[in-house]
Amino acid sequence: MIALAKWIDEWLMFIWSKRNTGKQVLCLVCRLGNAKGSIYMQPMIKWLTGLAREILGITYDLFKLMIPVIILVKLIEELGGIDYISAVIGPVMKLVGLPASMGLVWATTMIVNIYGGMIIFVTMPLTESLSVAQVTVLGTMMLVAHSLPIEGRIAQKAGIGLLYTLVLRIVGALVLGFILHHIYSSGNFLSQSSEALWKPAPVLDDSLQAWSMGQLVALFQVFVIIAILVVFLRGLKWSGIENLFARLLLPVLRFLGLGERTTSITIIGMTLGLTYGGGLLINEAKKGDISKRDIFGSMSLLAVCHSLIEDTLLIVLIGGDLTGILFARVVFAALLIALIMRLLPRVR
Repeated sequence: MIALAKWIDEWLMFIWSKRNTGKQVLCLVCRLGNAKGSIYMQPMIKWLTGLAREILGITYDLFKLMIPVIILVKLIEELGGIDYISAVIGPVMKLVGLPASMGLVWATTMIVNIYGGMIIFVTMPLTESLSVAQVTVLGTMMLVAHSLPIEGRIAQKAGIGLLYTLVLRIVGALVLGFILHHIYSSGNFLSQSSEALWKPAPVLDDSLQAWSMGQLVALFQVFVIIAILVVFLRGLKWSGIENLFARLLLPVLRFLGLGERTTSITIIGMTLGLTYGGGLLINEAKKGDISKRDIFGSMSLLAVCHSLIEDTLLIVLIGGDLTGILFARVVFAALLIALIMRLLPRVR
């Protein structure tokens, strides 16, 4: 304590004697950083440096994938490519009990995102209103297969084939839609007319500059969320909560054929979205902390069932029912991934 008091007194005298010189104040800061007390800061600085590198590394990998695809999707949209895709999908929609016009809604959702599909849906003139069952079927298919260019590239970067991801999500969406359609039709369930709870505000500025600013804001939001998630995951590991989650979810993970190390990332992906869960899995794949087999299984699960909170609420706003857009989707995803992990040979 005496030595500490002497050290403080020395620096107070130094500040007083050099109070009029900014350069010397800067030297004080440098000397303070080199003082013996700084040894207590070194672990914290090292931790923060590692944290910043991890956050920037994950964000860089994601942005490197997302930005070119965002530009490509914009070009496809401007050139009318979505209309051609919807023309092909239209007849298929009858298999799930939907009018062919809903093909445009699903095509927009698959190429752009759920928000784009929602806007098309609520602004499209319909000759007859859709039932709650029909909107639920459509909404469930939108939730399973959306933003395929971006999310497909993220899955590919994590080590999952792009073709596999596209087939899994598109075919999975059609199969689940087909099942829900026949369940609802068999008992005339949810046959009442649907009413959307949300109407989009008119677009005041559809210029390229406004679109670019919107994308920059969205990318910044991704960066902030990634930073929060990385800190959160480190906290879970440090506190031992991650191991607790793994033990509690061990029966579910065993049923799905997934390892314990995928617990936290899978939970994050299922609740917040594939972009975040996939980004974290890319980082884990680089470090080699999770086996290829577990990454394959986890990404397959996230492909057909993610963002259970936000995306589900979005479909509720256009009239979807939770029996399909939440409960049936979770059960279907669990059964599908458990089947895939048992049928496929071990991934080496």
